[in-house]
Amino acid sequence: MIEGRATARYVRTSAQKAGLVMDLIRGQNVDLALSTLRFARKRIARAIEKVLRSAVANAQQKEGASGDVDRMFVSSCYADQGPSQKRVRPAPMGRAFQIIKRTAHLTVRVVERADVVTRVAASASEGATKVDRKTTTTKTARKTTARRGKKTTKLAAKKTATKATAKSPKKNGAQTSTD
Repeated sequence: MIEGRATARYVRTSAQKAGLVMDLIRGQNVDLALSTLRFARKRIARAIEKVLRSAVANAQQKEGASGDVDRMFVSSCYADQGPSQKRVRPAPMGRAFQIIKRTAHLTVRVVERADVVTRVAASASEGATKVDRKTTTTKTARKTTARRGKKTTKLAAKKTATKATAKSPKKNGAQTSTD
């Protein structure tokens, strides 16, 4: 498994803004990730595109790499917070406002897919995950139904108690004789 990694340090953006764009390309094929970055409307997308291209070039330079970009995908990408520059801006009445100019370190890792067999094994494990989710949903539905059943039995008990008291004779002096 051939891996290429590239890092851009001290990029003038916040790590949070860069992370939003990196979430778009994580796990995608390299070609699809490049086209996604090309049409993203965030300014940081250009810097991430440069880092991605560098990671692909680094992977192609390694010994044993096929050099085929079609087999590569973005395995991980993240933005770490860099040092912040603190500046002061004059404010009314002799006050000062602090401005924080943030930086970020962008890292992208690219991995070359080994074989088709790996894909089949990955899809089988994904299928198992989906079954687990369905089972969990079914259990949740059963709990909800059980809760509803309890509520209805309580309501039914109240209604029958109300009907029983309405049918019973009044105790204020009206007595019934069984003679």
